[in-house]
Amino acid sequence: MNCSECAYYEYDDEDESYYCSVDMDEDDYARLMMGSRDACPFFRSDDEYAVVRHQM
Repeated sequence: MNCSECAYYEYDDEDESYYCSVDMDEDDYARLMMGSRDACPFFRSDDEYAVVRHQM
């Protein structure tokens, strides 16, 4: 998983570390960790210009 390009991957100044800010419960997390998928189902691109390129 490429979390560094995800919109939910946020930096916490107090902890000085990155974390995933998706609001998921224990069942969602377990499915994510045990699943055979390589892609995160919660991934959302952090590309601000994607909409603009789509409109062109």
